[in-house]
Amino acid sequence: MSDQTVQNFESLAPSAGQKFTQRVLPLAVFALIILIIPMFNPSNLMLTLLNVMGINIVFALSYNMLLGRGGLLSFGHAVYFGLGGYAAVHAMRAIENASYGDGGFWASYPVFFLPVIGFGVGALAGAIIGWPSCRRAGTPFAMISLGVAELIAAAGFMFGSIFGGEEGISGDRMNGPELFGLSLGPINEVYWFIAFWTILGTVGIYAFTRTPLGKMSEATRDNPERVEFVGYDPQRVRYLVFIFAGGFAGLAGGMAAVQYEIFTPEAVSLAPSGMVLLMAYIGGIRYFAGPILGAVVLTYMQSMLSDYSEAWLLYLGILFMAIVMFAPGGLAGIVAGLFNGLRADDRSERVSKWAIMVVGCVLAFVGLVALVEVAIRWSNGYGEVFEPFGMHLPTASVLTWVLIVLPLAAGFAILRFGATRNKEGQA
Repeated sequence: MSDQTVQNFESLAPSAGQKFTQRVLPLAVFALIILIIPMFNPSNLMLTLLNVMGINIVFALSYNMLLGRGGLLSFGHAVYFGLGGYAAVHAMRAIENASYGDGGFWASYPVFFLPVIGFGVGALAGAIIGWPSCRRAGTPFAMISLGVAELIAAAGFMFGSIFGGEEGISGDRMNGPELFGLSLGPINEVYWFIAFWTILGTVGIYAFTRTPLGKMSEATRDNPERVEFVGYDPQRVRYLVFIFAGGFAGLAGGMAAVQYEIFTPEAVSLAPSGMVLLMAYIGGIRYFAGPILGAVVLTYMQSMLSDYSEAWLLYLGILFMAIVMFAPGGLAGIVAGLFNGLRADDRSERVSKWAIMVVGCVLAFVGLVALVEVAIRWSNGYGEVFEPFGMHLPTASVLTWVLIVLPLAAGFAILRFGATRNKEGQA
């Protein structure tokens, strides 16, 4: 290879400034936001919501190690989250018993470090389950993960001594030695526990993506034949990534064990596996920050939007379909596109196109929400009427259907106009 070729390759590498801006700065800002939130004296409800967001952030990032980085679509990732959480709860009970008994190892083990146990059990489960699972990729791997999820979910109701049956296993986090002066009783102290492990888990997962194994997992995702040609075993690469993904999912499970102090078989069911898939994909599997955005948005929707509408799951499904069809880069891709567009030379033209698309989306969304909420109240048959902003919108009113049809029609017409204009501009 000539010196000129080497210089050309070196010119492709990001500069020190770009590395700092793209790698170090986002993680530093993320950690800073977490650390300054308590300065605003949030309510206990908000602290609880933030704690759940932190757990889901680590959970979604661990899932994206498989889907976004490794190209492995799993329908059973909650298995490792749940097993790690169950192990942490059992350890929590052992700490409680040892604290009021004869002491021993568990009497000196801080509850603060229970996520370490969750990580170990999650990684062990990944090593055992991944050995046969990672022999296949693509659709066979997805079907195997679905079968494993069903098997573990069924076992949760069969082995009561381990999973506790329908009632689950509960513990008390206020036992054992305190660490950093945290008793982990008040919710504001639990916040610091969640913040510590969220930052540590996020940095750990990001560091893994920068390792040779993390880079090789992306190569295996894109072209396993070429990876094998240069001397690496794609199956082994997938297997090792699977173990680490299971470990970080177990870490999130250990965080959840301290937050909730209880685990039930629902934690290993298909529901959380489907939810973490939505978090990763809606956030954007191509970007490291994508699952973080997805976890924040979906956790908020699940906790807050459900108080305003019983159709929040329908809105979630519509959002997922819209992301798949029109924004495969997810929310992170949209943010990155806006940022890059504002820095481009033709940003004024781009802003005008975006304004057209935003107006169309807002109008279509307004009409869709009115249609869904009116339909739900009519379907329930309780005589309830949709009353947004004080307006009375019964199903038999002409005004109701005007407020449904006109925004929908106008929104889709504007979106179609914007799409046509974009095609003409590209041509």
